[in-house]
Amino acid sequence: MKYTMLGNSDLRVSRICMGCMGFGDPHNGQHSWTLDEAHSRAILRQGLEGGINFFDTAIGYQSGTSEQYLGRALRDFARREEVVVATKFLPRTNEEIANGISGQEHIRRMVDKSLQNLGMDYIDLYIYHMWDYQTPLYDILEGLNQVVKAGKVRYLGISNCFAWQLCKANDLARAEGFAPFVSLQGHYNLLFREEEREMVPFCREENIALTPYSALAGGRLSKHPGETSQRLEQDSYAKGKYDGAADQDAPILAQVAALAQARGVSMTEISLAWLLTKVTSPVVGMTKPSHVTGALRAVDLTLTPEECAALEAPYTPHALVGVMAQNTPSAARADHVWSIGTQTID
Repeated sequence: MKYTMLGNSDLRVSRICMGCMGFGDPHNGQHSWTLDEAHSRAILRQGLEGGINFFDTAIGYQSGTSEQYLGRALRDFARREEVVVATKFLPRTNEEIANGISGQEHIRRMVDKSLQNLGMDYIDLYIYHMWDYQTPLYDILEGLNQVVKAGKVRYLGISNCFAWQLCKANDLARAEGFAPFVSLQGHYNLLFREEEREMVPFCREENIALTPYSALAGGRLSKHPGETSQRLEQDSYAKGKYDGAADQDAPILAQVAALAQARGVSMTEISLAWLLTKVTSPVVGMTKPSHVTGALRAVDLTLTPEECAALEAPYTPHALVGVMAQNTPSAARADHVWSIGTQTID
């Protein structure tokens, strides 16, 4: 495994981040394909043994059971100071707004619940999961700054936002002396490269770490034409993101398959090796031992500039999909059950 620093932080992270959306009680979420605790622990242990020290989860994944599985496994298999744990919080609900719960109080409650789920005293990277149009930005940033000052959070990240939103947020944080966002978790892979228009160059200019999700496009970048899996068949969220562009993505997948055959490696290795030339640490979902092995091997695979250019050549512009398609004042309602999961706060 190779390691790097996470943007403008002192967090040393593995070049692969293990995404934990696939862990958690399937009866407490919207994903029937998630792993129970025993199988989650086996994958987490394999990742740790392979050198992965960076793990990403969220309070919304399977009603917090993903956080719980991760926390218990890390307590048993690792030393807390040797791992970097990222988790995410969701916007205020309409019920909270009606009851006068401020953005600051909402964040305090969310942090405390995540710490309880994880069984930890602090979170290394706390991520603003999606833009909250019903809560003033100042309240969000002040609430986040408060939990940083309290020692509950070390650094802040943001996900599912536009470049102008990240720029606005960090400008306000600098003006007020608040903790800034040091990482961006956006939708970025060989099949969806819209982040390259504004977000990627902005983050490079500001040394904001890129830790993209959907690194393998819900498994599509690891499968030859005609291959399928339980995840591909049952993940309705990923289907909504990718099935509509299947025809324009087919030439890209063909290029990945051809290069994988030529190099004698898997499509997973090719797809992740390309992404590793662009970002700090992609978030890779892993629910099988082979997923871990493929991700680990990708770190040691170096593609030539010519090979990268060939992989990129077939790309055509894509429409916004998934959570980012909902990132508008009218669509982002606090009572909406976001398709990535649900939140539970006592």
